[in-house]
Amino acid sequence: MTILYRVGFDRTTDPRIEVTAEVGPASADHLDLVLPSWVPGSYHIIDYAKNLLSLRATDGPGGAPLPIERVAKDRWRISTLGAASVSVRYSVYAHGLITEGVDLTAEHLFLNPALALPYVDGRAAEPCEVEFHLPPGWRAFAELPEVQHAPPRFRAKDYDELVDSPIDCGTPVELGFHAAGVPHRILLCGAGGNYEAHRLETDLARLVEATARLFGELPVDHYTFFYHLTDEPDGGLEHARSNSAVILRTTFRPESAYQRFLDLSSHEYFHLFNVKRILPARLVPFDYTREVYTRLLWAMEGTTDYYGLLLLRRSGLLPPSRYLEELAKLARTYLHTPGRRARSLEDASYLAWIDFYQPHEDLANRTVSYYLKGHLVSWALDLEIRQSSANRASLDDVIRALWNEFGRPRRGVGEGDLPAVARRATGIDLTGFFARYVAGVDELDLATYARYAGLELAPKRRPPEAGDDPEPGDLGIEYVERHGLVGISRVLDGGPGRRAGLVPGDDIVAIDRVRVSHAEFPKALARAPAGTRLTLTLFRRGYLTEVEVETGPALAEKFAFTPVAAPTDLERSIYASWLEAKWVDRATAAPPD
Repeated sequence: MTILYRVGFDRTTDPRIEVTAEVGPASADHLDLVLPSWVPGSYHIIDYAKNLLSLRATDGPGGAPLPIERVAKDRWRISTLGAASVSVRYSVYAHGLITEGVDLTAEHLFLNPALALPYVDGRAAEPCEVEFHLPPGWRAFAELPEVQHAPPRFRAKDYDELVDSPIDCGTPVELGFHAAGVPHRILLCGAGGNYEAHRLETDLARLVEATARLFGELPVDHYTFFYHLTDEPDGGLEHARSNSAVILRTTFRPESAYQRFLDLSSHEYFHLFNVKRILPARLVPFDYTREVYTRLLWAMEGTTDYYGLLLLRRSGLLPPSRYLEELAKLARTYLHTPGRRARSLEDASYLAWIDFYQPHEDLANRTVSYYLKGHLVSWALDLEIRQSSANRASLDDVIRALWNEFGRPRRGVGEGDLPAVARRATGIDLTGFFARYVAGVDELDLATYARYAGLELAPKRRPPEAGDDPEPGDLGIEYVERHGLVGISRVLDGGPGRRAGLVPGDDIVAIDRVRVSHAEFPKALARAPAGTRLTLTLFRRGYLTEVEVETGPALAEKFAFTPVAAPTDLERSIYASWLEAKWVDRATAAPPD
């Protein structure tokens, strides 16, 4: 039996939508409505039920009121009293332009169904339809079959498909292209935007073609890129036949910003395979009411991050030098994260619910991002396979095997399946690699893996010259501006600040009893090379105190990949097939920016 939701609103100046849910037949003595507390792809509990207001139920449309009781934060129990069907009405606060949002403005209604459309417990497998009552001139857009045009109504085969299908209503700019034989739609929702339409269509088409070449196919016959233009970006969220991204309206220029936009788009599109179809067995069937734990998020997100950037290179949208610059930035961030030695990739994945999505002042010391390290481990695994197989196999073979064994037949990946899949796909025993870098906390030898592709990875420093000032010292802290002062936000393990007893929340007001502001602080450190003893005057919880500290060597601000002087034939071959680019000798390579 189909469950029908009707969505409307009185005016766009009131950020509330009105929803009616028609449920029938109601054969039991009660039914429970449940609103999800999280959405797939965003692994943190949000408790969307806090935005659902004034829920009431009747015996069918316009019938007698039915008793309703809220029995949990996300659950409402309706006594049916023998009713043949139940009609439920409520309103939802709709002022959240985020990737998993519901947002109503004069420009649009953006709806992630999980935030506003509860399911009937025990009946989530039944078909769902959602109908929209919109202002004149507005249209509704979704990657769901449209079963009625006026008013627009869409049909999902079950609640999971409904949750996985964001809907935008309004008057967006609509662009499109065909790639790999599949029509793709681009919807630009929101005022402004410094994009060039033809370039946007052309570049996204190139990304799609590169992805299709990797897998040999696309798993959809149509797809939509939802881009919501605003002044506070929120990233993207993948869906089975679309993705929704909240981005800066000015993100399309300059070129560096545009490349970040393309990287986001490539990442979300790769999720079409990895996560939406190749996914951990532990995630399904989805339980929207609680945390669902898996140790595979690094492979779902970190590997997607790796291919998102790599496919920019392979599509020709990112030159090899720029690709290597971006990879070097990731290496720098990783090497400056003490928590890489404290928590494995598997555990970082497992604890994403309480770590990654709940930032903490000590987080960098206790864990590492499974996106970041997952990206670098995927890169290292790719080069390990290429080196060990004399470049006859690669991570491409593994990801295609995952698609053929798990994604295409829609079979969940087991927690310990990856080493065996990799061996079947490549003929190489990678058990030790997974034990050291995925299950363990061994330091990832980035320089060795770079050398497999004929590259050197090293800090990028300007050669010293006579008369140069020594490099600035470092305190091993991160800081922000707080009322003009140097507000310590994070103290890194192993650094001078930790040894001296500095803690987050300290406000530095003077160095060697000379007042220092946030703006002046970098210059003050420039006068204090490694080994300099300083007296820091600071406020700690409002009380003035002093701390003695000795500066340490500054961590490299930049790393760079450069071609080795005498690469082997294998190293040249790996470089060329990995990046789909010609080898550039060291003497002619352009220096990184």
